Amino acid sequence: MGAVPSTPLPPSPTSPSEYLFETLVGEKSFPIGSDFWQKLLLLPPISLRSSTAHILHAACRLFAQNNSCTRHLAKVLIHLTWSLQEAMSNSGAYTKAVNAAYISSVFFNYLIENSGTEYIKDLCLSLDQNEPVPEGFVTDQNVENLVLHSVLTFIGSVEVRPDTYLLHQELLGFILVGMATQLLSGTSPRPIDVHPFINAAMAQDISLICSVVHRLLLNYIERPRVPSDMLTEGNQPGVLKRVGSAAATFVLSPLNHLVHSGGDGSRSLLADYSLNVLLVLIHYPNFLESNDSLTDRSDDSPLSKSPSKLTSHFTINPYYNALNNARDTEFDRLDVEQNAHSGPLVRLPFASLFDTLGMCLSDETAVLLLYSLIHGNSDFLEYVLVRTDLDTLVMPLLETLYNAVKKMTNQMYMVLIVLLILSQDSSFNASIHKMMLPGVPWYKEQLLRQTSLGSLMVVILVRTVNYNLSKLRDVYLHTTCLAVLANMAPHVHRLSAYASQRLVSLFYMLSHKYNKLAKFREDKIHLAIEPDNSAEDKSAELQIYTDFLRIVLEILNAILTYGLPQNPEVVYAIMHRQDVFQPFKNHPRFGELVENICTVLNFFNSRLDAQNVVGGIGLSAEKVLQFIISNSRSWRGEGMKMFTQLHFSYEQESRHEEFFIPYVWQLVLSRCGMCFIPGQSAGRSNFADTKQMDHQGEEFDKCKNGGMKGQGLCDGTIAAAISWGSLSIVQIPPNILWLMLESSGDLLLVCRSLC
Repeated sequence: MGAVPSTPLPPSPTSPSEYLFETLVGEKSFPIGSDFWQKLLLLPPISLRSSTAHILHAACRLFAQNNSCTRHLAKVLIHLTWSLQEAMSNSGAYTKAVNAAYISSVFFNYLIENSGTEYIKDLCLSLDQNEPVPEGFVTDQNVENLVLHSVLTFIGSVEVRPDTYLLHQELLGFILVGMATQLLSGTSPRPIDVHPFINAAMAQDISLICSVVHRLLLNYIERPRVPSDMLTEGNQPGVLKRVGSAAATFVLSPLNHLVHSGGDGSRSLLADYSLNVLLVLIHYPNFLESNDSLTDRSDDSPLSKSPSKLTSHFTINPYYNALNNARDTEFDRLDVEQNAHSGPLVRLPFASLFDTLGMCLSDETAVLLLYSLIHGNSDFLEYVLVRTDLDTLVMPLLETLYNAVKKMTNQMYMVLIVLLILSQDSSFNASIHKMMLPGVPWYKEQLLRQTSLGSLMVVILVRTVNYNLSKLRDVYLHTTCLAVLANMAPHVHRLSAYASQRLVSLFYMLSHKYNKLAKFREDKIHLAIEPDNSAEDKSAELQIYTDFLRIVLEILNAILTYGLPQNPEVVYAIMHRQDVFQPFKNHPRFGELVENICTVLNFFNSRLDAQNVVGGIGLSAEKVLQFIISNSRSWRGEGMKMFTQLHFSYEQESRHEEFFIPYVWQLVLSRCGMCFIPGQSAGRSNFADTKQMDHQGEEFDKCKNGGMKGQGLCDGTIAAAISWGSLSIVQIPPNILWLMLESSGDLLLVCRSLC
């Protein structure tokens, strides 16, 4: 950092705030017990920000040059610790803590952005050995552990009130900046990566961790508003209004973000910050170092031992564990069973959390929190599944999916995975078909009135597959949509006419694509053309669409086998498009499934023909539907072959952090007003450019040279796997296809038929 050229500050400071700030970044070192720190930290927060905004960048450069000698960053952090300890019992210390958190965040942000591979040395988070310190202060203690403990203790134990709001906001911003060292690492976290503050957070006592998780979730649920006196003070602008454009040069500041939001009552920025801090914490891969003694087995001598080797491995993330073990304050099943969890627990009002999520699911961070809860917390998943108002969560998810198809985003994947997890439960699949919706105003293609939530879910999933088939060609998205439909199929009840038509049209769309690929292969074989890359691509794609067609046939079979009398509209839709099934009657992969459909068609066609001859009922749609309803009462399923029910379940891949860390930071940077513009230091990994993740999966037709593994692997699949590297789908039983993610240089998505 010493090589950074000096940038002089503007001459003649015009205010005490500016003078003290310039002194802070200068060459002179002030002892930690100097009165200088009291003068600096007791400045009014608005004065400190507004009077230093125009010199902020130059001040950061000088601070980076001089910090190795002055150790002022470590001293500010220590004063932050002392101020927070004092603030626990004396509100007069809030100003000092707010200013210390602000100053630390400013310089942390600059140092992280402009750091090289020796990041930890640039921070100089220790005092000089000759530094005069107050009596009783231990100079060799770990500063990052000290300050993180104080920050987390304050957040976890002090309620958010009008007088503490700003300090809570600053501390959450400080934590985010401190944890932003992850932006310097690659997409594959390594034990050698240096993250002093987030590692310090992981090392805290479990009771403190639980209190922090509890507070962050309460902030998200309660969504505290900006205190009115921060916006107005009588007839004068308040702190946030007066800061105006002066703070705009430091977009990291929570104050600035509050100003630009204009105090919008529809949002709570403290809730946003709390959720983002929680998401970063729970998705951090926690490394644990240990000494392993390696023994040379070739020599039985007791002296044949090599020196101890320091090894690293993943251990349980305590924040993720605390979230997974959270219990409902209204009802704790384990306590009722007198088998209570040992140790501290996070206790939350699940009802309020459920309602808040339903209100906020248009935001990606809310979807990610919902995913984290239902995937890891069995109590919350059970609570969701027994709610009678499932539309509170499912409707915004479907609306998000409806709108998300216009652009390929990771949010689309997250919504589908949430739906897949929910669809693994049979009670969920039954409930959604009993819940009637008076209307769906956001659905524009068709006027939907008095349709069931289950029917709407089928319509949206089929629409997503159709859009993906024509635009995105993402194999993983196809499979996840079909997996949800397959889980729903045995429980379908009174599927609407529109949903039934869309489901049958899905088979037509996929069969049309399959026939084109099959014809291409047959032409190649007939003309004896040497296979090339394009032929291999088409063959792989043909295998994938073969699997897709079979899954759709399994879905239709399950509906007809387990619920034909309750689904006359499905029977009508199949009869209306029965010609699309006939070409597959003798197909080796589809024949037995199409045979069941033909059995149903023969049953109704024969009776319809007989009644037509006798009574001449005509062929109006209403009369045919009434005929199906009437004759369904005599349906006994004779001649139908029984197949094992398809059941897809979600399983998180072991290296899920390779997806979640970039994804979470993409959300943090876009939503919390944070600014992170990495420098050009050598050794930097630019994983912060996560916008590329939104454009993956568009080149399905191009196969990666040398990347073929198993059957059906192509570049669109690889791209989907890279952008969604945390997930794998396990199908039970594995008689159709299985999907798995592997790692060998690139992440590969493998599709293989096991029939």
